[in-house]
Amino acid sequence: MSTTASAGDQAAVAALTQRVIAAWAYQDADGFADVFTEDGTMILPGSYAKGREEIRAYLKDAFADQYKDTQVTGRPLDIRFFGPDVGLLLTRGGVLAAGESEVSDDQSIRASWFVVKEDGEWKLAAYQNSPAVQSLPRPGAAAA
Repeated sequence: MSTTASAGDQAAVAALTQRVIAAWAYQDADGFADVFTEDGTMILPGSYAKGREEIRAYLKDAFADQYKDTQVTGRPLDIRFFGPDVGLLLTRGGVLAAGESEVSDDQSIRASWFVVKEDGEWKLAAYQNSPAVQSLPRPGAAAA
């Protein structure tokens, strides 16, 4: 059951996407990790990080390797609140390689952001994304 939130809270939660986009644009693992609660979790296909320090370490390595010189994009699809300090943000977006302006199907994602308000500031308690276009493999089917 969702509840009504103030326009300010709705805007602050939606703005988390912009904070992540900005941190990524500068390849700033610290800024990215600081969006999370101290014990936040981040689940990406093939990886799991628990706690701000693990998230920071993952991003430092990723920005030096697979995500070097990339950009990320995302925008809200839905925002719901379940109390004055708890909400869910659903987004769509993905990773852009250098020179790209559109997210390719294989980089397109849908994400869930479980958010909480701590000391008056909205933080990300849990983040998970999944490919937007690719479907799950059929159980029992051999991989191609």
